[in-house]
Amino acid sequence: MLPPESIHITAEVQYLPKSSDPEQDQFAFAYHIRITNEGEQTVQLINRYWLITDGNGTHKEVAGSGVVGQQPQIAPGESYEYTSGAMLETPVGTMQGHYDMQTASGETFQAHIPVFTLADPKQVN
Repeated sequence: MLPPESIHITAEVQYLPKSSDPEQDQFAFAYHIRITNEGEQTVQLINRYWLITDGNGTHKEVAGSGVVGQQPQIAPGESYEYTSGAMLETPVGTMQGHYDMQTASGETFQAHIPVFTLADPKQVN
């Protein structure tokens, strides 16, 4: 069994002012995820789960198969990267979650996605 901590996940966030409409409480963000397999077995990302929380404390859950239409296989020492987006009703919020992963031998585990902040830079000192 591959330990979940052998999958390292990082996120970079960008506020998208041209896709946002603050007067309508619409704040758009892009996030770039990098998933690195630091283990000794190839793994496949099967499902995703996100918990998105806006500045009002409103939660939105997003779950589904794969990411950006793919269920990538990640070999030992390799990384997979993708970019996606989220829309919030407030200029600041957070995302966190997990990926359901499967080893080549069929064992499954969850790789935790650490919480990261979505923020309009004008709202953060």
